[in-house]
Amino acid sequence: MNTNTDMSADAKLAVATGLEQVLGATFTLYFRAHSFHWNVEGPMFFGLHAAFEEDYTDLWNSIDGYAERIRALGAKAPDSLTRLISSSELRESDAASDAVAMVREMVAGHHAVAGIIRTTLRTAQEHGDEVSAGLLADRLQFHEKRAWMLGCLTA
Repeated sequence: MNTNTDMSADAKLAVATGLEQVLGATFTLYFRAHSFHWNVEGPMFFGLHAAFEEDYTDLWNSIDGYAERIRALGAKAPDSLTRLISSSELRESDAASDAVAMVREMVAGHHAVAGIIRTTLRTAQEHGDEVSAGLLADRLQFHEKRAWMLGCLTA
């Protein structure tokens, strides 16, 4: 597939592989946020129900951008849930027992995804892939801000 970039095949593969890891981690965090949205209880219910909805909505909306960039680099996007989840360093949640535990898991998840993004961002920059780097930098800003904002709830 002609991808209209001046990157080598190895560079495209390196960036696409990193993007697949970001995609898998983002999907895992998306599901965590949606699950917490469904299951949060207690006096913090209303605010956290809304906060988790903000997270899962934003995360869901970012997934397609990663998959399309993987395709633009000439690689195949994950074609099964098993492949998508297995590409993630972020693991599924252990059914948090209370609202504060849910918030802590979301903060940890945002930090974890940010770390994966940072690694992939460096790879994209090393290979001169400004398009992927721009996408990743924007998403990094989201994850850092959400980790900070949610972290304020448990400080």
